[in-house]
Amino acid sequence: MNRVKKLTNFLEKRYGYPETGRTPHFQLLISTVLSQRTRDENTAKASKQLFSVARTPQAISKLPLKKIEKLIKPSGTYRQKALHIKKISKIILKDYKGRVPKTREELMKLPGVGYKTADVTLSYGFGVKTIAVDVHVGRIPKRIGIVDKKANVEEVRKILESLIKGRKRFLVNMGLVRFGQEICKPINPKCPECPLNIICNYYKKRGCVYEKR
Repeated sequence: MNRVKKLTNFLEKRYGYPETGRTPHFQLLISTVLSQRTRDENTAKASKQLFSVARTPQAISKLPLKKIEKLIKPSGTYRQKALHIKKISKIILKDYKGRVPKTREELMKLPGVGYKTADVTLSYGFGVKTIAVDVHVGRIPKRIGIVDKKANVEEVRKILESLIKGRKRFLVNMGLVRFGQEICKPINPKCPECPLNIICNYYKKRGCVYEKR
């Protein structure tokens, strides 16, 4: 069994498939913008505060910028994010009749929306079989040896999507995020207890270093 198949089998068994289509598309998009360069708990707090006041593009577009800044402050870089969120709301109202666009190209035209934000929205919101590459998805396949260490975000996505087909792609983002939080951490990964260390290049080269930490 090759590395990719072992990885997807492990993710399916340990974490299962994520639910898609349950969060309103607009709220998912805005939450993902808020998640940029911050921790999950900060995203959750900022999203809750914002959506308790306004949760549609119509409502957010009417809020003063300073009010949005105050509501999303826990997410960090809140001034820039507030500006993006206000602009996104207005563009969606003007150009898309209040609905979040369904294509990667259209999403990435929105202020503050890059590869990851677009792919998270498509995958979790619209059920599109794409792989969103965040820090965990960008790091773990490189450690294992599935993706070249020098690959950029878009190259990682293309490589993974060439190797993982169909519904299996839904396993990758959420599964690797949780795996990266629990075991394959950025610093001091728990290599000796990792269920995937048998297929991991990183462990083979350096895993024993972490046994006594």
